[in-house]
Amino acid sequence: MNFRNIKKEPVFCTGLLLCLVICLGACSPDAASWLDPVPSTTPAVFSSPNQLFSVYFTAPVNDDFRDGPDRLLADSLDDARYQIDAALYDLNLWTIKNALIRAYKRGVIVRIVVEEDSIDRPEIQELIAAGITIVPDHAEGLMHNKFFIIDQSEVWTGSMNLTINGAYRHLNNLVRIRSTLVAENYTAEFEEMYLEGFFGETILENTPHPVLTIDSIQMETYFSPDDSTAERIIELILEAERSIDFMFYAFTSDPIADALIYQAGRGIIIRGVVDAYQERSGLGSEYSRLRNNNLEVLLDGHPEKMHHKVIILDERIVVTGSYNLTRSAETINDENTLVIYSEQVAEIYIREFEWIFSEGKIH
Repeated sequence: MNFRNIKKEPVFCTGLLLCLVICLGACSPDAASWLDPVPSTTPAVFSSPNQLFSVYFTAPVNDDFRDGPDRLLADSLDDARYQIDAALYDLNLWTIKNALIRAYKRGVIVRIVVEEDSIDRPEIQELIAAGITIVPDHAEGLMHNKFFIIDQSEVWTGSMNLTINGAYRHLNNLVRIRSTLVAENYTAEFEEMYLEGFFGETILENTPHPVLTIDSIQMETYFSPDDSTAERIIELILEAERSIDFMFYAFTSDPIADALIYQAGRGIIIRGVVDAYQERSGLGSEYSRLRNNNLEVLLDGHPEKMHHKVIILDERIVVTGSYNLTRSAETINDENTLVIYSEQVAEIYIREFEWIFSEGKIH
């Protein structure tokens, strides 16, 4: 199947979630069965005793604020048996707030870290009033993570803030991974913040399994500013042999732009989309520089934020998470990044990239 020619399916017009579920291990359908046709309703998440990897994309014309990816996350929170840890840049989704309170009332340990600027949110104050301990960061940068760890065996992460805008107006992706090893990595990062009060530039390099394999799929996890994420992204860009597709809300990193320009000079096919507002804001966007070097980079055509943070390399490696291509993300913000080595996962992200790219524009 040639995913380069796929156009956006009419699923977004239904206002329903575009949900793509990958089952690893016991279930291994070919890529076409996952992607064609796009479901018009949200399918049930496949359950199996083996590891499970799921990817969800937001459907931003859903004006009734129902049946988005937050509902699936809330279902998982409702299934929690003994512990939920969450590092949240922001929260105003009642679905998630209510699920966390329900979990706490039934005896589940609930521990939360938030960005200090969000502590006065009514929803967060309701969590505190319910008895849940919430630790705000006090660092110069942002606690920009958006992840949950459930029962030390399941991680939800991605670009989606736990807000009405994040789930229903912005373009985002949400990843669910069932793996105790991945959960251990995220728990180490979480407890660095929750127990030690280490945020931003106060760091510990203590990720227990930075490189791991889940059902034959290699993954890497990085936490900023601990793990030199930009250096690894540049390495991956320079290792690309055929193509690099990317979509980022914010792109102001000179070194990463340098790597892309170098690879374009070597004949690597590079396409990208950056958020139009970020470029218009004049905050050091690399958009014009990349365009001036003849890279096929566009501004998104979505009326709200194009909030993804995604790179797809050689149609087989996906980089995703909370990390924008900025100096702040690298040096002072608390961020998390996944690198996933899988052609099947890459095909799913390519599909999302293709329709966003097809609606892009030139400034």
